[in-house]
Amino acid sequence: MLKKTLSFALLTAMVFGALVTVEAQEGTMEEPIWESIMLTPDNTKLKVFGENMRKHNQKYHSEGAHSVTVYTINSGPNTGKLIWMMGPLKFADLDTRPAAGGHDEDWRDNVMPYVKKIESGEYWEQDDKVSNTSMLTPDSSVYPILHVRYWEVNSEHGHSVDRVLKQISDAVKSMEGENPWGVYDNLFRQGNLGRHLATVGFSKKWAEYDEDPKFKAAFLKVHGNESWDTFILDYDQVLDNSWDEIWVYDKNLSGN
Repeated sequence: MLKKTLSFALLTAMVFGALVTVEAQEGTMEEPIWESIMLTPDNTKLKVFGENMRKHNQKYHSEGAHSVTVYTINSGPNTGKLIWMMGPLKFADLDTRPAAGGHDEDWRDNVMPYVKKIESGEYWEQDDKVSNTSMLTPDSSVYPILHVRYWEVNSEHGHSVDRVLKQISDAVKSMEGENPWGVYDNLFRQGNLGRHLATVGFSKKWAEYDEDPKFKAAFLKVHGNESWDTFILDYDQVLDNSWDEIWVYDKNLSGN
């Protein structure tokens, strides 16, 4: 009996895992993906690193699916590190990414010698159902400040995450003016790293942080005066942890 029970449990896990994989693959066919890596530059050679990174990105990553945007992390434990982000793209675009014609040699010989560490290579898919990003343009300088919030989703209450995101999305979309906000799923398992998904707010200038975003008022107007406490309870149950980083667009290092 124990053997049968274990076999059934294993079969259930395999089927569930297959379903999750299929759903992820189906989602990537329609929604944009970004490839990102975190770089720690050699602070003693920033001038040469910057010159070589700029030349590399502008030569090999200036347009289309392989265009690259670089951000500097300005808050949290990763302050001073860089985010190198390619996209938006589809996985098929990775089959034609720059490699020949000197690309790989240039990265190896002119960029990597000035990088102390590469980490967090990830693929992020935008959730178009809840994102509010239609006002964004390919010109990253329009909204150069990104407020990135990483979410570690609770394994027992993760089924509620879509409802929580939908509630936030409905409130954001109801607010006056332009309020770009994106939701991004980390497409590959993270184990105990906790970077399951990320939400991103986009700002034109730092002064916006001095303003009251009036999110709670919008939330109550959309969902009702008694909705806030339930929302906070759901939010806390869905998350085991969350943390913020502020990224600032670096036009000098980007390819676009």
